[in-house]
Amino acid sequence: MQTELKINGDKHVLDLDSRTTLLDVLRHHIGLTGTKKGCDHGQCGACTVIVNGRRINSCLTLACMHDGDEITTIEGLGTPDDLNPLQAAFVAHDGFQCGYCTPGQICSATAMLKEAKAGWPSHVTEDMASTPDLTDAEISERMSGNLCRCSAYPNIVDAIREVARGGKE
Repeated sequence: MQTELKINGDKHVLDLDSRTTLLDVLRHHIGLTGTKKGCDHGQCGACTVIVNGRRINSCLTLACMHDGDEITTIEGLGTPDDLNPLQAAFVAHDGFQCGYCTPGQICSATAMLKEAKAGWPSHVTEDMASTPDLTDAEISERMSGNLCRCSAYPNIVDAIREVARGGKE
């Protein structure tokens, strides 16, 4: 099946088996190995990417379902020489240990911050307009789909909070 994907601003036209996951296309067909295959069941979040501004588990979706969609991976957020604010905050706060979950964590946090800014409710805060500052509990709830085997959660929350507040803490 011919599928056209716009990945990190670049157009890719691919002939794929209709059963190929977006994760496998990114890693094996495009060569973007930053997105990780963790559990391959949508339970860990290591494969999180941003599609049309929303975070998804790329292991649970077929590439052909995203024909024409805008896909952003960790490689599209920044480079080693030009880190985006979340990437820099993860480094500054030691928000990773083994680093395996980090690309998914950062992609998820990027979309999550936009969701919170847009006022999307959560189980912690029903009305973001009345509580615009993201608390640790709010960040933890909104990031709950991304697991870290090394338990760097306090540092991950610190990094996200710093960016949410607009700078250094």
